[in-house]
Amino acid sequence: MLDLNPGLMLFVLVIFFSLRFLLNQMLFEPLLKFMDDRDATIAKDLQNAEEMADNSDGLNAKADALLADAKTEANAIREKATTEAKALAESKIESKVKELDTAHQIFLSELSLDQEALKNSLSSELPAFKQSLQTKLGNL
Repeated sequence: MLDLNPGLMLFVLVIFFSLRFLLNQMLFEPLLKFMDDRDATIAKDLQNAEEMADNSDGLNAKADALLADAKTEANAIREKATTEAKALAESKIESKVKELDTAHQIFLSELSLDQEALKNSLSSELPAFKQSLQTKLGNL
């Protein structure tokens, strides 16, 4: 029935181990090395990504601090400019008010002089007016 051939079994055994040795050398070891290298590269990339994330957090904090400082400085400059503009406007208003007060006083003094001159003129011509008024009333 079943014939066992020890020579053939030995030949198959030698072929099996040599094929296993060759496959191990040519396929399995390079494949395992490739997989180990890939795992190491992935681990290294993950570590680099975490370092970059930590680094970017620090840079974001620095950028936020710089923005806050810039906003503070801009507000200070704006306040200073507003204060200076208000002071300049107030000084111009004050000088214009003084100028107008001076012009008003000059106008009042001229008006007073004109009023006195008119009174003097009218009082000097008052007798002539009385005379002319009496003449006109007398003609009626």
